[in-house]
Amino acid sequence: MTVLPFEGTYPVLYGTLAVPVGSHYRRGYLARPDRSGRFPTTLVVPDVGGLTSHEKSVCRRLARQGVAALAVELFEETPSDLDAGIAAYAELSDSEALRILDEVHQYLDSDDLEWCHAGSLGILGLDVGGRFALIEATLRPWVGAVAVVSTPLTGDEDRRHQVADLLASIPVPLLGLYGGDDPLIAAATVDEAQRRNPSGTWLLYAGARHFFTDEDSEDYHEAAAADALTRIAEFLRSHLPPADVEELG
Repeated sequence: MTVLPFEGTYPVLYGTLAVPVGSHYRRGYLARPDRSGRFPTTLVVPDVGGLTSHEKSVCRRLARQGVAALAVELFEETPSDLDAGIAAYAELSDSEALRILDEVHQYLDSDDLEWCHAGSLGILGLDVGGRFALIEATLRPWVGAVAVVSTPLTGDEDRRHQVADLLASIPVPLLGLYGGDDPLIAAATVDEAQRRNPSGTWLLYAGARHFFTDEDSEDYHEAAAADALTRIAEFLRSHLPPADVEELG
């Protein structure tokens, strides 16, 4: 792990991490505040490109604001381009994705880890990763809050779960953030999500496109991304167990 110089509320430890899943390991990336104690913790479910610099940046930015974040690759290997990512996502069943996330939770729930509150985790899904986040939030009692960014809410009719049908039954706080100019997700579907999930918060950023939080994308929108990551951190801190750390003298 590497210490990131002080930015935001906390300096952070960050680096790659081999996460045990079944009899093998999955490539992961962990960022957490560089302090002793337990912190609100979230899983970050990667977008269609897999675990890339985007997810790593999201993890670090959340950690600087007091939320430990672990991203884990769901695909067998990180796709080489968008077309490969779409193909990998099509091959990844909902059941397999949920199994991986469940085992990541079991890892976090280990007695050996003393920096997280594993009994009530956040789950943040980016793009199609948000589908798995919403399904987990519906089915798993260990999910305490769920946030999604640019997650498609339609087009999954051939998969086991249709997330639009789950929105009314999600039992935990929900935050959905979208680009108002996203060519892949119609604003009307976000409005419909708000209708089906009236207790959640669903926001559209004017002028932002699909990958507006990804610094490596042509869609990157600095102002919207900064607001989104700050909003997500505040949301998770509000709905997950609070940090339990010794104050520095």
